[in-house]
Amino acid sequence: MKLYLIAGEASGDLHGSNLIKALHHLHPGLECRAWGGEMMQDAGSTLVKHYRDLAFMGFWEVIKNLRTILGNLDFCKKDILAFQPDAIVLIDYPGFNLRIARWAKEHGIRVVYYISPQIWAWHRSRVHAMKRDIDQMLVILPFEPDFFKQYGMEVTYVGHPLLDAIGPGLSDAHTTNNQIALLPGSRKQEVQRILPVMLEATRHFPNHHFVIAAANVLNDAYFQNYIENYPNVKLVRGQTYDVLRSSCAALVKSGTSTLETALLDVPQVVCYAGNPLSYHIAKRLVKVPYISLVNLIMDQPLVKELIQDELTPENVQSALNEILQPMQIQTIKQGYALLREKLGAGGASERAARAILENIPQSTFRIPH
Repeated sequence: MKLYLIAGEASGDLHGSNLIKALHHLHPGLECRAWGGEMMQDAGSTLVKHYRDLAFMGFWEVIKNLRTILGNLDFCKKDILAFQPDAIVLIDYPGFNLRIARWAKEHGIRVVYYISPQIWAWHRSRVHAMKRDIDQMLVILPFEPDFFKQYGMEVTYVGHPLLDAIGPGLSDAHTTNNQIALLPGSRKQEVQRILPVMLEATRHFPNHHFVIAAANVLNDAYFQNYIENYPNVKLVRGQTYDVLRSSCAALVKSGTSTLETALLDVPQVVCYAGNPLSYHIAKRLVKVPYISLVNLIMDQPLVKELIQDELTPENVQSALNEILQPMQIQTIKQGYALLREKLGAGGASERAARAILENIPQSTFRIPH
């Protein structure tokens, strides 16, 4: 049996790698070919293209790189046809993957989507194409089944894979440290807008030291240009969870990292700034009141969000001061405990793998229980 997996971001590489491990555990003879990163490769897939070559975010960035994106789509289609998989497994990354889903459906290739695009936040019209093109949808957020049910689309809730990747919550020991984590994102477009604001705010905390948890996709030299004038800031690569575990607070770019930070029990300020044109277009389309997964799942502003024009050094300083206060730390941690309850038990990767294998038509192998 052969599966073709496509992930276009660092978080997709993480979740894709755990899915591949679970797939191989259930069906050791499985052959996987993938777009993703080192983690998916190390888990046992043949890596076709790295996600660092796919990192285009925002309307303007996509338009500027349209020729490259179209070239990637064309290459991907030819590679899938040459591989002849029993199914393709699409992992988030909707701008690219939904186009592949439509093409695959037209060519009679089974389409599995693991980790739904956040269409409940914006671009809800996409749900009709998803219903048409996707054979099996596996979702990871507790409110998603009810959302898709409104449109007559049955999905399978498998739970959130971060619960397995991170493990149990932490004790209060790390709150006594004076280290603060900076997570500015994994794309250059993100880092160049968000990191300078974070760094400027660090000047007002002389009794703390700051650690940038850098994604492997960006090299040290890129970050050194930013931090050379900030002696209380250092760079650590590929150790995001370790950095968070030893931090008393964090400044975090909006995305999966906000949920990772919450599951590691670290008080945080959520930061986001994008291309102004892309942001103003998106603002007209977004249908949810929050940008962070933490607040969306909790349906309340548990963590502070500083978005676009609100992301200033002064506002970051003020918000960071607030979450360093004992009473606020207690409130946030109580909210994090409720967040874990909402997400439920672990085992998402194995449930997803089992659901994929059990639903491939004409499968002749037996899945162990």
